[in-house]
Amino acid sequence: MEKTTPFTDLHIALGAKMHEFAGYNMPVEYSGIIDEHLTVCKAAGVFDVSHMGEFWVKGPNALEFLQHVTSNNVAALTVGKAQYTCFPNDKGGIVDDLLVYYYEPEKYLLVVNAGNIQKDWDWCVSHNEAGAELENSSDQMAQVAVQGPKAKEILQRLTPLDLSAIPYYAFATGEVAGCKNVLISNTGYTGAGGFELYFYPADALTIWNAIFRAGKPEGIKPIGLGARDTLRLEMGFCLYGNDLDDTTSPIEANLGWITKFTEGKNFVNRPELERQKKEGVARKLIPFEMIDKGIPRHGYEITDTDGNAIGTVTSGTLSPLLKKGIGLGYVKPAFAAAETDLLIQIRNKRLKARVVKGPFRK
Repeated sequence: MEKTTPFTDLHIALGAKMHEFAGYNMPVEYSGIIDEHLTVCKAAGVFDVSHMGEFWVKGPNALEFLQHVTSNNVAALTVGKAQYTCFPNDKGGIVDDLLVYYYEPEKYLLVVNAGNIQKDWDWCVSHNEAGAELENSSDQMAQVAVQGPKAKEILQRLTPLDLSAIPYYAFATGEVAGCKNVLISNTGYTGAGGFELYFYPADALTIWNAIFRAGKPEGIKPIGLGARDTLRLEMGFCLYGNDLDDTTSPIEANLGWITKFTEGKNFVNRPELERQKKEGVARKLIPFEMIDKGIPRHGYEITDTDGNAIGTVTSGTLSPLLKKGIGLGYVKPAFAAAETDLLIQIRNKRLKARVVKGPFRK
C-alpha cells in the first residue's frame, strides 16, 4: 500500500503524473519538468515535501546525543538556526544526510530523507547512549517548500513574521494563513531562494490554497519531484541514494565542511574520517558538463581520454537552464581537478565531458 501525503488527492486532481517515491505516491511533474524548473528559477513554485521524516530530540542530553551521531558541530548552533549534517556509519559511509534545527533550549528537530525514515530512526535509537528523549513525528508533520525569487514576497502576504529577518539556514515559528505554530525555514534545496513550511496535516489544505491565492499574480505553480531533481543538480547538491549512500564517505563527497573534528566531539567513526582527511581518499565527487551531446545517467561509466575506467556517474540530467548534459560522479582523485577532460559511456558511445567548478547555475 503506497503512503499518501495530505496533498496526494490534490496532485491527482491537478493532473500530476504520479509515481511511487520512498513508499509514497508523489507527483513527478505537472506542466513538464522544464517548464516547472524555469518557473522556480524565474518566479515561484510549490513542492509537496510532506514525505520527509521529522524526529524531535529533547531533554538535557539532546546535545550530547547529537554530537555523537552527527558529523557537524551542533554545539555551534544558536536557537533559531539550522545546520546541514550527516549521520556517519561505522564503515566510513553515510547513514543519511539531514538538517538539524535548534528549536528551543534542549529541543532539536531533525529532518531526514523520506526513503530513510525507518533506517534513521533505528540508527538513532540504537546509538542513544546519552539517553536523549527521541520522538518520531514524521506522520504528524506536513511540509511544503515555496521556492523561487518571488517566494518571499508571496509568503509575506500570509504571515505577520518578517521573512526578511530569517537569514539562510535560520527559521522562525509563527502564524501562516491563520494557522498557528508553523515553522518557516530558509534552507532551500533548489538554489532559487524561498522557504520551507512545516505544519500540522490538518492545516495542509488551508496553507496550500492560501499560497496559491497569494501567488496567483506571480504565476505560482505546483512543482513535482522531477524538477526538484534538476534544480538541486544544477546547484551541485547531493541526493541520498544517488551521490551519497552507506558506502560513500563525507570526505569523498566534498562534505568535509560538515565533518567537524572539534575537540570533545567524539562522533561515530571519527578516527576513520579523520584518517581520510589526513591521508586522502581513493575517489572524489566531481561536477562535470557534457561537451558532446548526450545525457549522463546514474550508473554510467566514466573513463579517462584513453578509455580507462576511472569512476561512475551518480547523478545526471539535461540542464534546463544550460541546455546541456550535466552530472555528478566519483572519479579517482587524479582526475578531480576542474578543466580535466573525461569521457562518459552513454549507451555504446564514449562522449566528451569536462570537470567544472560547481555550481552549474551561477
